Amino acid sequence: MALQNPLPRLFLTCRLKPTINHQQLRHATLIRRPKRPYTFTQLVTLSDGSTYTHRTTSPVPVYTSTKDTRNTALWNPSSQKLLNVEADEAGRLRAFRERFGRGWDAEKMVTRDEETGEVRE
Repeated sequence: MALQNPLPRLFLTCRLKPTINHQQLRHATLIRRPKRPYTFTQLVTLSDGSTYTHRTTSPVPVYTSTKDTRNTALWNPSSQKLLNVEADEAGRLRAFRERFGRGWDAEKMVTRDEETGEVRE
């Protein structure tokens, strides 16, 4: 006589799944960004020739300043040599005039000669 399975056939076909799902997770290994950015030592040269070093995130090793606190009228209101508005160290005013002409310049003082009625600048 053949041995029979003591468990009913219905129980073998309906297997209960476990209530807790355990799945394998594989995360890619990431190189973490630093919490503080890398800083470089930078030599700053001011317009009068003085220099100082400081730490910055800019990778440029030497920075030459054309406008700073020593040659700006806002920082030195009593300096007479800084009152010239036409000072154009960076060349921006010259480039503007080459592109658009001198029509945007401030108007000159116009006077009229009382005897002849001629206009003088």
